[in-house]
Amino acid sequence: MIAGHETREEDSYEQRQGGLRQTLTPERARRAALVETYETAAFEYHDNIRCMFPRALTLPDRPRESFFLWGPRQTGKSTLLRAAYPGAIWIDLLKTDELIRYLQRPALLREELEADVTRRLVVIDEIQKAPGLLDEVHWLIENRGRMFALCGSSARKVRRTHANLLGGRAVRRELLGLVSSEIGRGFDLVRALNHGFLPRHYLATDAGDRLRAYVNDYLREEIAHEGLARNLPAFSGFLSAAALSEGGIVNFANIARECGVSGPTVREYFQILVETLLGRFLPAWTRRPKRRTIQAPKFYFSDVGVVNALARRGRLAPGSELFGRAFESWIRHELQAHCSYRRPDRELAHWRLASGIEVDFIVGDMDVAIEAKASERITSDHLKGLRALHEDHPNVRRRIVVCLEARARRTADGIDILPWRRFTEELWSDAMG
Repeated sequence: MIAGHETREEDSYEQRQGGLRQTLTPERARRAALVETYETAAFEYHDNIRCMFPRALTLPDRPRESFFLWGPRQTGKSTLLRAAYPGAIWIDLLKTDELIRYLQRPALLREELEADVTRRLVVIDEIQKAPGLLDEVHWLIENRGRMFALCGSSARKVRRTHANLLGGRAVRRELLGLVSSEIGRGFDLVRALNHGFLPRHYLATDAGDRLRAYVNDYLREEIAHEGLARNLPAFSGFLSAAALSEGGIVNFANIARECGVSGPTVREYFQILVETLLGRFLPAWTRRPKRRTIQAPKFYFSDVGVVNALARRGRLAPGSELFGRAFESWIRHELQAHCSYRRPDRELAHWRLASGIEVDFIVGDMDVAIEAKASERITSDHLKGLRALHEDHPNVRRRIVVCLEARARRTADGIDILPWRRFTEELWSDAMG
């Protein structure tokens, strides 16, 4: 996915794009001062409502129906809910005493809310820690007209305990990591591909220790504490293997051999990643094939910084193969967030012929086909996949290569070559197609 560059070209790209350099532009100086202030004050950026990034996910001012807000750990779900609903009744299951009370006697929720009829909206944070509360939530919605915002980072325990998922009485929303439009013109691509998309990590001076702590907390709190995997060392090894193969066709048998576990165990491990929101499969486009296509899915983690930590990638520099893989992961993240926030009717897929020719992303019903190429010069070799796709699916509405070129252009056969910043502007202004 990546063409090689000389070191001199790497430096020129970082100079133009505002990479991880000591020379500070006014915007970088502002951000550095901001981070220093946060660290001195000993609190985390996205935990402070007054300083939070404006998020692209829009929550209703006055909810007319209850909803789940799912998302990976530390994406800022609690902060967003506190900013949106400052007057709501708040139940925080991260507090041990609160959690124990409701685990021992879920009916307390109903009794306490019966005593407070002045506020209609109730926020329950970390709902997966006490799934038994959902029966009480169901009753309060049906019999008292209460509205609930139910926040969590894992739906696995809720599903596996056969807890009541409210039978369609609550809609599903999802908050992902930061996207370019939320950060604005100060968005730093090299920083994002190295640090990841979680607010704390993106703004950190050095995200390495925080990313490692994030992975360790995930293993301890989501996996070991909840008893999701019987063999924690094997699951930890699987995480590293999955990170090394991120963005490729998933080969369950190969990963099973590498980790020393069975194929069904590897499939279960991937399902744990999906249900704890640490990653998701990208299915293959299989409709209306004219030639034999690969039907196996790809797998992407929800945050490229986590992949960097698991795979021990070190610093990613423009021009390297790993930078190209991270660039592709970031494009998928932007597309997934846009679909989740703006176009939930659209799905993402990949397209690959048995010969190996492929297109990274198919958006919707062949609405847009996108190739991610972290190259400063797009050649005809980079366009093979999009041209082969057009032969099989001439109805594809638009074909795009997102890249590091300085200016947008269009080929004779109608393929748009877009600098990454132009692409994100079109995407978040809903002009991509």
